[in-house]
Amino acid sequence: MASAKAKDIISSAPVVVFSKSYCPYCVQVKKLLSDLGVQFKAIELDNENDGSDIQNALAESTGQRTVPNVFIGGKHIGGCDTVTGLHRDDKLKPLLTEAGALVASASS
Repeated sequence: MASAKAKDIISSAPVVVFSKSYCPYCVQVKKLLSDLGVQFKAIELDNENDGSDIQNALAESTGQRTVPNVFIGGKHIGGCDTVTGLHRDDKLKPLLTEAGALVASASS
């Protein structure tokens, strides 16, 4: 049940962040995405009745138990270190643009 729900959520938006509202790493990733102008769906697992089941399903399918657990274009990207590393290496915006989550601007 939780696995199907996780898959539905991941396919429902170009960028999905599975998060916990109190997690500083989750806050950092969501702030980065917001600062870049990305429209993303954040699922706060600590506020979901089946949040721990969803987290377990994500761990089974991705090998990552921790949050944030970020998906771009339906593909598992990783957590905070991976996302911030991609941004630092100028690889995040192309991924976001390809997924349709970021409109390329002339100034970038």
